[in-house]
Amino acid sequence: MGGEKDLDPPVLVSIKPANESTNIKPQTIELEFNEYVKLDNASKQIIVTPRINKDEMVVTAIKNRVVIKLNQDLEDSTTYVFNFQKSIQDITESNPAENLKLVFSTGNDIDSLRFSGKVSYLFPQKDKFIKDVLVGLYEKNDTTDVLTASPYYISAADSSGNFEITNIKAGEYRAYAWFDSNNSLKAEDKSEPYGFLGDTIRIREDIQNVQFYISKADLTELKINRTSTIGESFDVVLSKIPIETIIEHEDYGKKLFYRRNEKNLRFYYTELRNDSIETRLSFKDSVGYKIDTLIFLKFEESDRRKEALEITSNSGASFLKNLRAEFSFNKPLKRISYDSLIVKYDTASVIQIKPEWVSLVDSTDFTKLKIEIPLSDTISKSTFQIYAADSTFFDVENQFNDKKIEANYKRLNPETLVTELIVVIDTDKRPLLLEVLDKAGKTYRQVYLENTNKHSFADLEPNTYQVRVIIDENRNKMWDPSNMNENRQAELVYYYTNPDDPKSYDVPLKAGWTNDITIIPITPLGINKEPIKETTIEEEVIEGIIEEEEN
Repeated sequence: MGGEKDLDPPVLVSIKPANESTNIKPQTIELEFNEYVKLDNASKQIIVTPRINKDEMVVTAIKNRVVIKLNQDLEDSTTYVFNFQKSIQDITESNPAENLKLVFSTGNDIDSLRFSGKVSYLFPQKDKFIKDVLVGLYEKNDTTDVLTASPYYISAADSSGNFEITNIKAGEYRAYAWFDSNNSLKAEDKSEPYGFLGDTIRIREDIQNVQFYISKADLTELKINRTSTIGESFDVVLSKIPIETIIEHEDYGKKLFYRRNEKNLRFYYTELRNDSIETRLSFKDSVGYKIDTLIFLKFEESDRRKEALEITSNSGASFLKNLRAEFSFNKPLKRISYDSLIVKYDTASVIQIKPEWVSLVDSTDFTKLKIEIPLSDTISKSTFQIYAADSTFFDVENQFNDKKIEANYKRLNPETLVTELIVVIDTDKRPLLLEVLDKAGKTYRQVYLENTNKHSFADLEPNTYQVRVIIDENRNKMWDPSNMNENRQAELVYYYTNPDDPKSYDVPLKAGWTNDITIIPITPLGINKEPIKETTIEEEVIEGIIEEEEN
């Protein structure tokens, strides 16, 4: 039989140099504990400010002692802070030493200024648990930033997003927060969310109630990586996924077509040509970078086997009045044989689909179709099937679907639906993109509000949803990330939070219910004059970024 489980953390017995020592430049730091200890990811967990070369630092645990060899020179007249977090643990039960920190100065004084606040995710919002999020200060004249090098001062946010940088020297700094998944002590803009305060921060006294918002923003260059002939088509491969594509040529939509698969654009021409086609291409990415260029598209005869036509649909969707179906194709669509495109609703009854019911989702994209079918109230059936026989859809290479397509849809009973969801957004900002999200985070309903801050959603299916609103400053009807190079912040996003459970974004809705909810603006970015509430919701918090001092 074993004894009781050891729940006590290691206790620090001695530390060299002593905490808050001055006028020292140690090459070795030694910590002694009351029991045997081990290290847990010391290279990541031990945070040192101002920054040192941690690649040179060697940390070892021997019995009840931890020894750190710095192997580098320290700066003059500088206060250093070693925050050990949970890196030192007892050897039996892995209990971490608590509140373990060493402060010393290479000069006469210990710097004592503090910079503290909260970090929150902006889009998508996921504040329930913060992990591996750092906050850093860079000296004003430092030529590096959060994307290129580690900061001068650094601190880790706790699981609630709260952070504090201590023992700061008075001065002017640039401030950033970021998710550091790979322990590089800087942000990877292609994959890691980050945020910044747009103005220089002058620290002359303690600064509190700082709010950061982090989100992804890929600032790498938008460019054409390569072009090539592929069979009888022509490929243009970009460095990033564009959010806007413009093709300028007199034959576009008639003989010239394209399809996009992430960063790859494949062009098709329905007639082979011996010469190249000069075409103007314009692209825009999510951070606003643009390309506008002339390119020569070349289409050659080839024996290469043509890509088969593939089709997907929104089969399984439900509807209330008109049946709304969507079909996506892996290549631009050229022709539809309507004789073999029908709606079935029992073993013997069909509706012939008319051309006027069929349209492109986007007039410039020939790979996505929508079909809206008006159904008579006299039809009592609740299940319907869109049926396309083989050889119904033909693409620009004259390939066709070689198998039948069956997409199923269900008509909802109004008595089983939510009566109304009334949403009020407590803001004067316009326009607003209001979205109801399903459990998977996908947009279930949305509406664009230009002249009001209130909307009523009717006939929702009973479920648990989330509701958010995007402040669409540039009126492009989508969320736009930040662009740090242009000192432009990401568009604000407000989520509804449950007043009884501020950590929950869920809105449960049941049949026959009428719900009223109010979305409250989030705490403003920057330095706030009032404490930041744990819910990240505020009433009248005034943004107060300290402006850069005039020369």
